[in-house]
Amino acid sequence: MIEVYKFGGASLKDAEGIKNISSIIALNPHKQLLIVLSAMGRTTDSLEMLAKAYFTGAADVQQIFIRIKDYHEKVAEALFEDTGHPVFDDIANTFVEIDWIIEEEPYDNYDYIYDQIVSIGELVSSKIVSHYLNHQGILNQWVDARNYIQTDNTHREGRVDWNKTTYLTETLLQPILQKQIAVTQGFIGSTSENFTTTLGREGSDYTAAIFASCLKAAAVTIWKDVPGVLNADPKWFDYTELIPQLSYYDAIELAYYGATVIHPKTIKPLQNNGIPLHVRSFLDLEAPGTLIGNTDKPLEVPSFIFKVDQVLISIYPKDFSFIIEENLSQIFDILHQHRIKVNTMLNTALSFSISIDNDDAKIMKLIETLSATYRVKYNKGLELVTIRYYNQQTIERVTVSKKVLLEVKSRHTCQMVMRDMN
Repeated sequence: MIEVYKFGGASLKDAEGIKNISSIIALNPHKQLLIVLSAMGRTTDSLEMLAKAYFTGAADVQQIFIRIKDYHEKVAEALFEDTGHPVFDDIANTFVEIDWIIEEEPYDNYDYIYDQIVSIGELVSSKIVSHYLNHQGILNQWVDARNYIQTDNTHREGRVDWNKTTYLTETLLQPILQKQIAVTQGFIGSTSENFTTTLGREGSDYTAAIFASCLKAAAVTIWKDVPGVLNADPKWFDYTELIPQLSYYDAIELAYYGATVIHPKTIKPLQNNGIPLHVRSFLDLEAPGTLIGNTDKPLEVPSFIFKVDQVLISIYPKDFSFIIEENLSQIFDILHQHRIKVNTMLNTALSFSISIDNDDAKIMKLIETLSATYRVKYNKGLELVTIRYYNQQTIERVTVSKKVLLEVKSRHTCQMVMRDMN
């Protein structure tokens, strides 16, 4: 049975990380494996910076690009003693695609340019890893995810065409996996016109789930720099607890509310096919990690999810009438037009409030559109805390020295938008 391994940027940040990946794969030499890779380290951030600099005509485009290329070449040099190894030509030829883009003035829209530039990170990392595995005697075939994952033309968040993707994966990729390991990319897909798309930030987990679903895989393992799914982010809490087992339902809830260990879209394709998801540490191979699958067992500990840099927008009818279904329909249509995702919301008789991630350009355009019909107030620099399986003690734990501006409670979940008292 085929299994899917996904390795993120933290596991690929340097030569030692790639050597460790090779060691993990070597533990199971006879498995039918599809290996899905993110970009190396913080490369996606750097490529986003490059895309923005190019689009805005900034002076440092070439300097940013040179830093990105140098980083990858140095990692390759640490892996391959022979500077004549084909990997170096492969790296250069892949980065040429960016060279071709940035040598001309931008004429396409930003989202399209973003996808063509930022997608290069996964292509380069997967080529380096594929070459290194072969160098270590772990025979594998590099495959281009864009040949299988087909999307619509929504750049930066391509919607998967499941029928085409399933057909291409079953007919073209499955025969390869029956013979040897395959190495591919997360995060990227292709339109019917063969233009590169991306699946949304941190979308490599989703890629692993797409392939697993189409291949009817036995399992997916996501390798992280944490022991598994924790009940809170160690950045915010000194003491956290490992969750050894998690239902698909709770995993979807945690991912939806912003738990960074799993991409929000990852779970559903796996649940649809009953495919277990393992979240394990690439730093501690003895640790059991977290198993996500079919279980009715609820979480035994409260889980905390923090989202910072939030904007709270409150929308009021200009004539002080009630907020009714017609208003809500119009507001959600405007949010959809501006591609704004709502993290939490609260409806009262005279207002509708939402908390969203800060994106200055998008938010100011959104407020301008809303202001044509409504009165709009907003606050920036806020925190959104979500507590799954909350109680009063957990609420008090996170609201010390905080002013709560919005609070929403359901049976199992409490969300609060807050700011510091001072």
